[in-house]
Amino acid sequence: MTALDFPSPMDAAGELMRPAPPVTPHGSFGAGGPAASARVLARHHVTEHGDSTGPVLLLAHGFGAGQGAWSRLLPHFPGHRVITFDHAGSGATDIADFDHERHGSLTGYAEDVLAICSALDLHRVTYVGHSVSSMIGALAAAAEPDRFASLVLIAPSARYIDDPGSGYVGGFSYEDITELLTSLDSNYYAWSSAMAPVVMGTPDAPELGAELTESFLGTHPDAARTFARAIFLSDTRTVLACIAAPVLVLQCRHDALAPEVVGQAVASALPAGELVHLKATGHCPHVSAPDETAAAIHRHLSTLPGVSAATAELARSSASEGSTAVSQLPAPRQV
Repeated sequence: MTALDFPSPMDAAGELMRPAPPVTPHGSFGAGGPAASARVLARHHVTEHGDSTGPVLLLAHGFGAGQGAWSRLLPHFPGHRVITFDHAGSGATDIADFDHERHGSLTGYAEDVLAICSALDLHRVTYVGHSVSSMIGALAAAAEPDRFASLVLIAPSARYIDDPGSGYVGGFSYEDITELLTSLDSNYYAWSSAMAPVVMGTPDAPELGAELTESFLGTHPDAARTFARAIFLSDTRTVLACIAAPVLVLQCRHDALAPEVVGQAVASALPAGELVHLKATGHCPHVSAPDETAAAIHRHLSTLPGVSAATAELARSSASEGSTAVSQLPAPRQV
C-alpha cells in the first residue's frame, strides 16, 4: 500500500487497527560500525544541547514538527545533556531517506529511536515524547528497557479511534478519522492551515497556531500522509503494560486530539504511570506553556531512583520555582 492509498473501512478494521509489530532491537554500540552510526546521526540531524556530562534527556517531536519545536523548553535544562533529532520525513531530513513501508508503522520510528540510542551508546535515558512520539517511545522502551530510566509522555494517545467493544474512548469515530485522512490526502496545505491552530489550541495566542501551521507546511506531503495514517490508525494499548520504567503522563486542558479520558487510559495502563494535569490548553504545552511543562518534568526527574543528590536538588529547585528562571544554553552541538 502506498502513501496515497488510504484504507477502506474493511482494511482499517481488519489489517491496520492492530498492535504494532515487534520492534527490532539494535544491540550494543558499534554493531554497525562507526560509519553506520554516523549515517544514523546525520540522517536524523541529531543535535546535543546543554551539559555534555549531565543526565540525558532525549526529546522526540510530534507530527508536522521538527526538533525546533523544543526551542522554548531547552533553556530550562542547562544541567542536562539534551539530545534532539528529526523523525524521518520531518524537519530537515531528506525525503529520500523516508521509507513508506518502514514508516507506515510506528514501529519504524521506534527502531529509528533505538538506532540513535545505539549510535550514541545511550543508557538510562529519560525520553520525552510529544503526541505520537509518546507511543513511539513506549514501543522503544518495551523493546530495549535497559536504555530508558524513565519516560515523559506529553499529550499521548494509544489509540485515537473509539473501541466500543472494550469500552475504550479514543475521542474519534472511524468515520471521523476517515474524513480527516481523506481531507489531508486531498489538499495537505489547506488541511494544515485549518488543522494546526486547532491542534495548538491557544486561541488567545494565535501566533502559536501560525507557528505550528508553518511547521506543518514545511513537512513533505507524501511523508505526512504516511505518518498520519500510521498515527491515527494505530493501536498501541497493549504495549503500555510492558513498560517497567517510571512514566510521567502530561495531560492538557481542552486538547482536541487527546482528551482527558485518553490521558487517564494511558496512565492507568502503565505499571508505573503518573498522570499530571497541566493548566495549559491545547496539544502542545512545551510550546504554549514551557515553564509549566519544564517544572513538571523537573519534579519527575527529582523522584527517579539512582539520581544523585545534587541533580535531585537541582530538579526540586527548578520545579519549585516553576522553571521561570531559564539559562542561556551554549550553542547546540551537531553530532
